[in-house]
Amino acid sequence: MVKLYKRRFHCMTQRRSGLFVTPGEKLGVIEEFTPGAGTYVKDGTIYAKIVGTALLDMLNKKVYVYPSTRVTSVPRVGSTVMGQVTGVTSKTAIVRLFKVGRRKISGFFTGVLHISDVSRGYTETMYEVCKPSDILRGKVVSELNRTYHLTTNDRRLGVVYAFCSQCGAMLEKQKQKLICPRCGKTEKRKTALDYGDVIL
Repeated sequence: MVKLYKRRFHCMTQRRSGLFVTPGEKLGVIEEFTPGAGTYVKDGTIYAKIVGTALLDMLNKKVYVYPSTRVTSVPRVGSTVMGQVTGVTSKTAIVRLFKVGRRKISGFFTGVLHISDVSRGYTETMYEVCKPSDILRGKVVSELNRTYHLTTNDRRLGVVYAFCSQCGAMLEKQKQKLICPRCGKTEKRKTALDYGDVIL
């Protein structure tokens, strides 16, 4: 069974040779290949460390990633990003990032917004900042293991589209409140200055 798994993984790895890859994508296992430039190893698996083209040297059993010369969109510290909230607790929100500036993101990236990075003032709970399915704009303040820590401490940052937690309709902003046009429910969010007027 183990041999069959390794054979399948080996075939899958061969197919990745010459393909465009982003940081964190699996390239092979150390039992089969030696990690080369542009890669790193975690728990016996070789991953792409940079954006570029994967190249597998089957003769010397080595895998590399050559830096890409094409323009790609990958979040970096200082980047303004857009994403959809996938989970919320009282202290944090998890955001699936899909845009850097005006460009769509290449690959899968996760953002985390902590309650201390929401605004300068006191925030009692993240449930009043955003909720699952909301579209949020934030700024990357740090990055660790492909998880990007965000802030919304700016008038231009925050939720740009919110959805009613009761019926799912898009909430409309009326003065400082968000009101559901379908069921009339009023909800709280930390909204961006251009809420409801953003091209995704």
